[in-house]
Amino acid sequence: MASAFQERKLKGMFAAFDADGDGFLREEDFRALVARFSRLPGVAPGTELRARVETLLMGWWAALLGAGDANGDGSVDLGEVLSLVDRLPAMAADVTATADTVFDAVDADGDGRISQEEHRRLVETWNGRPVDMTGVFELIDPNGDGHLDREEFALLWRQFWISDDPAEPGNWLCGRFPGRPA
Repeated sequence: MASAFQERKLKGMFAAFDADGDGFLREEDFRALVARFSRLPGVAPGTELRARVETLLMGWWAALLGAGDANGDGSVDLGEVLSLVDRLPAMAADVTATADTVFDAVDADGDGRISQEEHRRLVETWNGRPVDMTGVFELIDPNGDGHLDREEFALLWRQFWISDDPAEPGNWLCGRFPGRPA
């Protein structure tokens, strides 16, 4: 079962995914997330990247529903999501592979790097609203060069979704979370 640290971290992401704020994740919440991603510069409807993002996000929904909908009601609550945390380390390759599509969606200028501004845009896309990101990028930029390359982003992504170690910088990838000031 998820540790208290993982629960705090994933509670923030659950709230971001729960577009209508009803305490349950449903297909409509993931469709809303696809729509938010479609507002990113390279992810416009009809593009190849839009199709990849939709396939990725709706694939996450299908996997989450299949593995987490314990009572078969077509929705997943936070407790059901947290019950899946123990499975994530065995899925590390799958988790990391999803980072490529997210990286491409966020790398607005196509330079192969995610800038601080592009990172802020990612977190605000997840959340569907502006988010205070003061000091967060500095925590995730491992070498302090002002950007994340594809390899750095993939490592941070995996740490965010799988790590139970509060010291790992990937925990900050999706911004602040309850009980964790920057």
